[in-house]
Amino acid sequence: MFESIKSWFSNDIGIDLGTANSLVYLKDKGIVLREPSVVAIQAGTKKVLAVGNEAKAMLGRTPGNIVAIRPMKDGVIADFDVTEEMLRHFISKVQHRKLVEPRVVVAVPSGITEVERRAVEDSVTRAGAREFYPIKQPLAAAIGAGLPVAEPAGNMVVDIGGGTAEIAVISLANIVQATSLRVGGDQFDNAIIGHLKGAHNLKIGERTAEEIKLKIGSAFPMDEEMTMEVKGLAISSGLPHTVTIRSEEIRDALKDPLSSILESIRQVLEQCPPELAGDLVDRGIVVAGGGALLRGIDRLIAKETQLPVSIADEPLITVANGTGQVLRNIDFWRRAAA
Repeated sequence: MFESIKSWFSNDIGIDLGTANSLVYLKDKGIVLREPSVVAIQAGTKKVLAVGNEAKAMLGRTPGNIVAIRPMKDGVIADFDVTEEMLRHFISKVQHRKLVEPRVVVAVPSGITEVERRAVEDSVTRAGAREFYPIKQPLAAAIGAGLPVAEPAGNMVVDIGGGTAEIAVISLANIVQATSLRVGGDQFDNAIIGHLKGAHNLKIGERTAEEIKLKIGSAFPMDEEMTMEVKGLAISSGLPHTVTIRSEEIRDALKDPLSSILESIRQVLEQCPPELAGDLVDRGIVVAGGGALLRGIDRLIAKETQLPVSIADEPLITVANGTGQVLRNIDFWRRAAA
């Protein structure tokens, strides 16, 4: 009863604390914040100057006394103090003068260690949460995608975020088989940066690599291939230079990180109980996260697994929506995880 009274005076929150972007779900209101997981700090002091969208605009463009950093790496906290400040900023932005600190549900990688989990809990608590509840990302993604995870049948989700790919088979509201690999959108970007450097003698930054990925990146041959002009620095001269690149070469550059994800999907399927694996012949695989937006990734996974594959509705917000669903029935999910 005391908790129900508290809920009148606080906004319980769900957070998808991502390597690239963080989303905040406010109970009964939906997603109210979606910003890059970037913080601009004053060099040498760690004084926070900007968070989120404002800080991302500074990436690669800051003077020497300002550093724009991403405090999350590979789905876990790389800089504890800066992550805490980022969380404090996000929580205060959506709390709006509530009298009681919120309960906070946070999606965490399925392969998170106890030390990493404790770091998330400490950051969230010190940032203003009265209660911390972790939920594994693939389970949050499956819930957010609307899969019938509480049924005694197999559901498979592949959630490709900025720093990790989470692959899981879920039944009876629990993860039956899963793997978490530190391959995601960041590794796609790094592969593109490496390709431009090796094949075109051109140095580009993360933002340009992401733009290339979004504009002409693909995982599977397209009906109409594309080209794109890219500006950067010629490595030989150090001067600004422009090259034209083709979608085929970018697809080839992405083969290694994509192969890692495909291999992990195969491993999860091989280790899955036969009855649940049989369910997937009809139910198929759902792909979520920013990586789901890479053209043809559903066709590539379908070709490799011989299973039906679909992209989640609004894949960028699937995990955050899942945290929101957990907030609505947190007692059930506590019991299910026990």
